Amino acid sequence: MPRDTLAALWKDVTGTDVGTVAFEGDEHPLPGPYRVTEAAAACVGAVTLAASELVRERGGHDRPITVHIGHAAEAFRSEAHLQVAGETDRDLWAPLSGDYEAADGWVRLHANYPHHADAILRALGADAGGVRDAVARRTAVDIENAVLAAGGAAAAMRDRDGWLTDGPGAAVRAEPLVAIERIGDAPPRRLDKSRAERMLAEQFLFDRASPGHLLAVWTLIERALTGVRVLDLTHVIAGPVATRTLAAHGAEVLHVTDPKRPVLDRLLMDTGFGKRACHIDADTAEGNETLAALAARADVFVQSYRPDSLARKGFGAYQLAAANPGIVVVDLAAYGHTGPWRGRRGFDSLVQMSCGIAADQGMDRPRPLPVQALDHATGWLAALGVVTALRRRATEGGSWLVRLSLARTAEWLHDLGRDTTQAMPVDPTPLLAGTDSDYGRLTHLRVPGALLPLAGPHRPGQDPATW
Repeated sequence: MPRDTLAALWKDVTGTDVGTVAFEGDEHPLPGPYRVTEAAAACVGAVTLAASELVRERGGHDRPITVHIGHAAEAFRSEAHLQVAGETDRDLWAPLSGDYEAADGWVRLHANYPHHADAILRALGADAGGVRDAVARRTAVDIENAVLAAGGAAAAMRDRDGWLTDGPGAAVRAEPLVAIERIGDAPPRRLDKSRAERMLAEQFLFDRASPGHLLAVWTLIERALTGVRVLDLTHVIAGPVATRTLAAHGAEVLHVTDPKRPVLDRLLMDTGFGKRACHIDADTAEGNETLAALAARADVFVQSYRPDSLARKGFGAYQLAAANPGIVVVDLAAYGHTGPWRGRRGFDSLVQMSCGIAADQGMDRPRPLPVQALDHATGWLAALGVVTALRRRATEGGSWLVRLSLARTAEWLHDLGRDTTQAMPVDPTPLLAGTDSDYGRLTHLRVPGALLPLAGPHRPGQDPATW
């Protein structure tokens, strides 16, 4: 039941008993044995409740919280609902990405980025047309190791025992689902009211006596994160979902991309709502200085690069806390933060292969989850961690580190058990909205829990690198 899952999640992350959250709609809109829908409803409920409690602690109003279960489930595949006016092709996968049968099992290759596709071809010594035959001649783990060594992304399909014994499963299970750690001292820091007022003036150009202005004032006050600055150095799905969720609750989000790195436009479109977007090359002296200046004025810094890569450029969690006492830093990883695979390159579909999810119904072939649930759940859980850390910062002070990983989220999903109830699909039409953007008119899923429509996504580098 979503209520029980929410109560356990809330207790685990906040250490307190959960407040009142109502759920409506059918509990089984997604197919498959894993309780993905239950996880989605619990994640949406937890973030919405945390935001509501932060508003109340600031002197705002209590409001009843109702989670539409179908809306939460569809939010876990929001990228599938995105449509640009006039488009016909919505395939999210590159031609080489997919599951391949090896000599002793299955392996998944992830080739959505061009440089990862090139690494696969180098590792296999084949052209695109020969990949399937090249994989079939070698073992799955051999393919996995070769592709990773070449700088690509791949995962052999393992069963549960293989994950826990030969892989990092035991180390991942020992980590908290949402780790929230105080990493420095700082006085309590509350909402910057002047910043919130400036945001109001910039976002809403109503006559001050008009009903529209009054509604905008009320809504901004009632949004938990109005006036909170979030510096977003994330990519793919989990991190961008986290920061989109923060934007939906009022945060000012600046998404930073490296102009040297390729991007996945469709995912940027889906997760870019409510954000500004700038380019910074932190490998240059000028770019490093610009990023440092932004981080020094940020409330939250979210990153999904592989462990230690940003620390080498001066932007590790402890470095950020020393430069900006009171900051909340979020580190997202694929395979955990402590185990033998902590630095391994990974994506949702690869983690599903590694941790036993894809093999849960037998090793004859992979059976993935119906959605990229590890990505989306980790994103929503990261947003929950941010709001929880901000609440602690407001009362206790301190700088805070929030850590999550796709693999640890997979363990949470595993522990929720299985349910073979037949799926009852949801009609997503009432959940969709149309918004203008730099990419044209977009049809998209509304973010559950958002009080106001979000501005459309900006193209990378569209905005200046300033607050």
